Amino acid sequence: MYLPRRRFMQRFLQLAAGVAALPALPRLARAQAYPTRAVTIIVPFAAGGPTDVCARIVGEHMSRTLGQQLIVENVVGAGGTTGSTRAMRATPDGYTIQIGQTGTHAASVALYPNLAYRPDVDFEPIGMIVVPPIVIAARKDFPAKDLKEFMAYARANPDKLNMAHAGVGSITHFTGLMLNAMIGIKPALVPFSGSAPAINALVAGQVDYICDPTPDIVQQLQGGTLKVYAVAAPSRSPVLPDAPTTIEAGLPEFQVIAWYGFFAPKGTPKPTLDRLSGALDVALDNESVRKRLLDLGCDIPDKAQRGQEQLAALVKSEIARWGPIIKAANKTE
Repeated sequence: MYLPRRRFMQRFLQLAAGVAALPALPRLARAQAYPTRAVTIIVPFAAGGPTDVCARIVGEHMSRTLGQQLIVENVVGAGGTTGSTRAMRATPDGYTIQIGQTGTHAASVALYPNLAYRPDVDFEPIGMIVVPPIVIAARKDFPAKDLKEFMAYARANPDKLNMAHAGVGSITHFTGLMLNAMIGIKPALVPFSGSAPAINALVAGQVDYICDPTPDIVQQLQGGTLKVYAVAAPSRSPVLPDAPTTIEAGLPEFQVIAWYGFFAPKGTPKPTLDRLSGALDVALDNESVRKRLLDLGCDIPDKAQRGQEQLAALVKSEIARWGPIIKAANKTE
């Protein structure tokens, strides 16, 4: 059938446009379909610790939004850097993500000269999860009744003290170093595979004290199985209203706020990251999720603080902040 030239060109252009669009359709469908199977969350510490608990609470709700299960895999070792390294090396397809925090993605740079990854380069930020304060706590029968007495006792008995931590580079480790440097003591440092086993040892009286985020320790403190000396924040924690701040307790310079966020391997597609960020945002707006996190003493970031760009900027600033502090603290060890 003969077609006039004008109609022929119109028909040709329509067919050409349709053919050009074909390769994009499968890509678009794949992006829209994500995820089509379970997503693994690497938690770089032992089960039961604050990093693990926060990942499970938020991941459970994200599963509903994404339509696929988020499965937690605990990969312990080297203050969280073993699990972080595995996450960094995972296929960047959105099916392996990690919960990282102040230790794994900031302090580790100063504490591990041969760190296998660069926190600000080798990961794609997904978003902030929570910001819990640090608590100075001791075994129930520790002689000191408050922080001033603790500091005096520590200075008078440096060879008798031991401090628990969840591995070199963990929040419990470098905040403990900071505290020790400010007090001017060099206690024995006792490492564990995570905060949960460290707290168990503290409850059992096997170690003397720890610096730990509230999610891991609030139940023991509320139950009276441990002593709390101070919360390292400008204001008191709603879940520990009787615990003074370090400002009130006599060590105002010890101000430490931890943070937790989700990360993906470098190169994860932007539509996949956006899908994960959106699911995280929905979870943090859910009243049940918020209550569970708030009951653990966590602060939940405002929407303006949760995004990918905001977390990326935080990682860079925290690396710069903690480097000099840790180097100065290490000189006293």
